Amino acid sequence: MEMDNSQILTIALAAVPNMLAVLAGILINNARLSDTNTRISELRSHMDARFADVDHRFDGVDRRFDEMRDLWRSELYRVEQVIDARLKHLEERG
Repeated sequence: MEMDNSQILTIALAAVPNMLAVLAGILINNARLSDTNTRISELRSHMDARFADVDHRFDGVDRRFDEMRDLWRSELYRVEQVIDARLKHLEERG
């Protein structure tokens, strides 16, 4: 049973719509994946910016804690000096 050219052409023409449908599906899927990757990249850059903002704010909080620590140290040192002076005064009286 041999096929002539018209039968081969008929089979090829019957397969073309299926191949075109598959090709269109692949191209559409690829475009959608590309869109999704773009959205994910935008989301990542947005999240990176937000985390950078949070890091910046925490840097400010850390700096404020350092300032408060230094203030407390200087105040405690001043109180220690006052107590030492009073004790010295009491020792000299007694």
